[in-house]
Amino acid sequence: MKKKKSILFSNILIGLSIILFIQCNEEMKKEKNEQSKSKQTLVAKQYYSGFAEAHDTYNAISAASDGKIYYVLSSTKHDVGGQFYVYDPEIDKTTFIADLSVALGEKEKNYIAQGKSHVEFYEYDNKLFFATHVGYYEMIDGSEQLPKHAPEGYKLYPGGHFLYYDMKTGEIKSLALAPHGEGIITMTMDKERGHLYGITWPKGYLIDYDLKKGELKDLGLVDELGEDGVIGKDYRVICRSMFVDPRDGLVYYSTADGDIYSYKSGDNAPQKIENTNLRLDYFGTYDYTGAGSMGYNWRKIFWYEPEQIAYGVHGNSGYLFKFDPKNETIEIVERITSEPSRKSGMYDQFSYGYLGYMLGPDSTIYYLTGGPAYNKDGKRIKGVDEIAMGAAKGLENLHLVTFNIPQKKYEDHGPILYENGGIPTYVNSIAMDKKGNVYTLARFNHDGKEIEDLIKVEIK
Repeated sequence: MKKKKSILFSNILIGLSIILFIQCNEEMKKEKNEQSKSKQTLVAKQYYSGFAEAHDTYNAISAASDGKIYYVLSSTKHDVGGQFYVYDPEIDKTTFIADLSVALGEKEKNYIAQGKSHVEFYEYDNKLFFATHVGYYEMIDGSEQLPKHAPEGYKLYPGGHFLYYDMKTGEIKSLALAPHGEGIITMTMDKERGHLYGITWPKGYLIDYDLKKGELKDLGLVDELGEDGVIGKDYRVICRSMFVDPRDGLVYYSTADGDIYSYKSGDNAPQKIENTNLRLDYFGTYDYTGAGSMGYNWRKIFWYEPEQIAYGVHGNSGYLFKFDPKNETIEIVERITSEPSRKSGMYDQFSYGYLGYMLGPDSTIYYLTGGPAYNKDGKRIKGVDEIAMGAAKGLENLHLVTFNIPQKKYEDHGPILYENGGIPTYVNSIAMDKKGNVYTLARFNHDGKEIEDLIKVEIK
């Protein structure tokens, strides 16, 4: 009798254990499903704007107050300018606006083309202010440089333009030409005081254009001979992002060796910030006389009005920091690389870091960054350890990362893939429409050829 009771009791325990195991397993599955839902792959929609020669574009995409997305596709041809387009989210359509060389009256004069724009659009008085850059290079001593010899029948590049596009009339007007025949690679705008600031390429002259007076001022070189210098000697990679402190109109930029400079219109020269710099252990160690990285430069930075400070990101390491111009202090905030990069401790495989960095709604930073890519065997695809030119060390996935400033909340929204499973590459721009959808310019295959064009990521 006791034996039967014992067997019965054991069976009851086994049954309860099975029930608990099933319930636990279901809870684990539910939790796993919830986690996978939160990390679902984001799908990017490709748009072919109509430019079959489209090359890599940096920065040159922005949303305007009319709800549309404006962007430039780059050209590397000496006789084809950068192609200027607009995308309307309401009708899901891209429209050609202009060839920049044609619009600026230079194509008919046979100048080397205004092949690129590498800056954002700044909206003021129903106009979009931006700048042009050279897209056609000459190989000199093994590197791509500003042409010193024009193709037969053509004139040397005349220099980049500060210009605007009038959203009401469609007018495109040049305001000023960069000095020394250089392109404009970096730009910001002081809307309150009516000034455009830029840094030229390849040598790196700081320029200041006064909209009211119609005058351009050349402030000289920002850092040795810039990207026209001799590697290991006076070569310095040029800062790609500046910001204006709206309180006093001071414009700030960084240098490859980690110094920060400020300039106020009317001054004779920029001034170095003495009490802080970007030579931080967290960012890594760099030979700032070499190519292949941005050195200690910040990659991108913006002014954040609620805290009266600037938020920047260091490219290669992916560290978010805040810079207080008044107190001359820098504080590390968070590492905003992708979650797989954070876990693995990897730097960006695109060693310059990424320019797809912006302040979105609700004080949230949106950042398009890289993540480790793996082969079919689950092994990470490792890039090269060192590169002599360019910035891409190897293939990376594309991730969307957000960071809410007031809540100090980091989130990796997962990898972004095309519908066919392909990876968007060479992503260095970002814009957002009024519904919160994210746009950038990325490489993809069109009709058997790799181009760079508009892609859209719907954020739900």
